[in-house]
Amino acid sequence: QVQLVESGGGLVQAGGSLRLSCVASGRTFSFYAMGWFRQAPGKEREFVAGITWSGGSTYYGDSVKGRFTISRDNAKNTVYLQMNSLKPEDTADYYCAVPRSIATMPRSIADCDSWGQGTKVTVSS
Repeated sequence: QVQLVESGGGLVQAGGSLRLSCVASGRTFSFYAMGWFRQAPGKEREFVAGITWSGGSTYYGDSVKGRFTISRDNAKNTVYLQMNSLKPEDTADYYCAVPRSIATMPRSIADCDSWGQGTKVTVSS
């Protein structure tokens, strides 16, 4: 089993930036792709961004393309989510997640079997 701990959330004005971090332990982090998801109040959890095990390929949900950047540092067992040009609709709890196998690229909740506790992001207008 893997443990994931997110940090970096907070309150920011629209147009501002935040960087989220997720530190992993308990599974060979560098073997797995990683994903970020978010869940706004009253809404389903949705995919935000994913990154391959090497960091060589990234992919994003349509609502964050061009504004968010996912990256990773395998030496630190950490994946990051840089969020720029934040909008009030980005307000949500943000979760990092590990897929069920090293062959899986996380794009949906069903792809993942380990989740962090989440970090809250609030964007004021």
